[in-house]
Amino acid sequence: MTLVRFTGNPLIDRFFDTDLFDWTSRNYSKTNTTLPSVNVKENDNEFGIEVAAPGFDKDDFKIEVHNDTLTISSEKQEEEKESDESACYTKREFSYQAFTRSFTLPESADGDKVEAAYKKGILTVTIPKKEEAKPKAPKVIEIK
Repeated sequence: MTLVRFTGNPLIDRFFDTDLFDWTSRNYSKTNTTLPSVNVKENDNEFGIEVAAPGFDKDDFKIEVHNDTLTISSEKQEEEKESDESACYTKREFSYQAFTRSFTLPESADGDKVEAAYKKGILTVTIPKKEEAKPKAPKVIEIK
């Protein structure tokens, strides 16, 4: 099986990013907004994506699978808080911008069984592998 790289849409990340040394655009989209950092991992049974998104609630995320593309997005907006009028910010760096990250799933991924959990600022998405893609133990043939 060969994975095919799709480069037609700059908003879609490759599932396995091999360009580890591109420091110029590491965490920024084409519109210069920050994107949450992600870790992508694989073992014999599943693929995993970890999204660093502190300050969000699990209801802020939307996860979809369509045409072998997994899309993770959030629409969280900065909340207007009542504040003490005598106090003002000297520095304000918290930013809750909407984002979308998309990943092309390999043929071995079972997009119908994707699960997600959000704990301590990390969104974890688990994509199981199809049964036929999992490694099987060697079969010993008895000689008659």
